[in-house]
Amino acid sequence: MDAVPHSPEDSRRRELGAFLRSRRERLSPADIGIASGARRRTPGLRREEVAMIAGVGTTWYTWLEQGRDVRPSLEVLSALCEALRLDAVEKRHLFILAGRQQPERRAATSEKVDATLLHMLESLVLQPAYVVGRRWDVLAWNPAAVAVFGDYGLLEGDARNIVHLVFTSPHHRRLLVDWEELARVVLASFRAESAKYVGDPDFERLIALMTRTSPEFRDWWPRRDVARRLTGVKHVRHPIVGPMAFEHMSLSIDDGSDMRLIVYTPLAEQNTIAKLKMLLDAQPVQKRSA
Repeated sequence: MDAVPHSPEDSRRRELGAFLRSRRERLSPADIGIASGARRRTPGLRREEVAMIAGVGTTWYTWLEQGRDVRPSLEVLSALCEALRLDAVEKRHLFILAGRQQPERRAATSEKVDATLLHMLESLVLQPAYVVGRRWDVLAWNPAAVAVFGDYGLLEGDARNIVHLVFTSPHHRRLLVDWEELARVVLASFRAESAKYVGDPDFERLIALMTRTSPEFRDWWPRRDVARRLTGVKHVRHPIVGPMAFEHMSLSIDDGSDMRLIVYTPLAEQNTIAKLKMLLDAQPVQKRSA
């Protein structure tokens, strides 16, 4: 007899149920402060215990583990994450299986570029690259980025921020060909990515500073234009070697943070590769980050 085919949605619900069951079975009553009492036949926690901790009905939770067509809310999924003691990776997996968007974290946490990412930056010898945080502060960079864009190590606080640099730095305004077009895209992309941090004091302080110091920012920010940060070609007018052209790309760091790696690949256009080598040859040893 042929097996009954399952739709992708059925398969996803079954996998969700299996994942919940596996997380339940790995926990012991002692892990959550429940006395084990008599000998238990069920490995780990019982379904009714998970349901009680999460504040949901036992029958409903049983249906969820059985892969039935029940649709948990974001609040219930978050409660189950707490009840089952899921870590960040497991939480993300649970929300994906449930077909829901995990609530964005707004809490400001320290941003640290780990050694592996620093090594990658160092290895990009002929590709200017830097890492930005959730607020687009430049957290780390390589010598090629210094050669083209300037030494980020000389900047402190808000001055070492991409939006601040684009809108207030005379050097960047001269450096960036088609400055106005680029600045509008930068602003629209920043607004789109910062939506989940509305009300964050660090963002509010930066926006207030930019409103005071940049006429263009003050004029454009209220328009509420949004855009995705896209790949493309960026032309610069370097004060030493002249015109250069780079293909740039923004890559998300898949560690739960909002950090991104921005990489500029020199193009043959404008003899950019040779010019970049010339700048690097003339450059003293630079730090990778502050």
